[in-house]
Amino acid sequence: MAAPRKTPEINGGSMADISFLMLIFFLVVSTMDKEEGLVRRLPVMPPENMEVEDMKVNRRNIIQVKVNAQDRLFAGNEIIDIAQLKNKIKEFMTNPNNDPNLPDKEVLFIEGFGDCLVSKGVISLQNDRGTSYSKYIEVQNELIRAVNELRDEWSMANYGRRYSRLSEEQQNIVRKAVPQSISEAEPKDVTKRRR
Repeated sequence: MAAPRKTPEINGGSMADISFLMLIFFLVVSTMDKEEGLVRRLPVMPPENMEVEDMKVNRRNIIQVKVNAQDRLFAGNEIIDIAQLKNKIKEFMTNPNNDPNLPDKEVLFIEGFGDCLVSKGVISLQNDRGTSYSKYIEVQNELIRAVNELRDEWSMANYGRRYSRLSEEQQNIVRKAVPQSISEAEPKDVTKRRR
């Protein structure tokens, strides 16, 4: 009787090396998606022992920007196109003709600059739960663009340079002179209530 045949073994050492090299290759050549969000500076957390006060805001100092479930944009009491939003916000915040229906201005002492006329305007943004994310981002971008243009205009008038070219100290002054006062309300399901 013949001896049973042995099956040849496969050398596993080189397979481990090849697997390791393939793993390294895919780690090097693949890309990871970066999650992006909206850059917002949150207010400083108040101390625990501080009493909460209701802040009274004059109605004329608030512009309501709303986006409904059909992505229609309302600023104030009128329907507007997204292309008009930036200019509407700039006019609201600057109140160039001292319109009694637009925001008050107050004289504010800014350290390093002096007295400055600052708008009390607040932009209140409210979305419907059915608002598309792309429309939400588009509206946010226009609001920020309006504030950035106002800061550039103020910088040019007072320093002769754009906001991005100013020193950190000057940028702080501009941020106090042209605050980014955007209040975002909780999304509502307006569409269901109107049916």
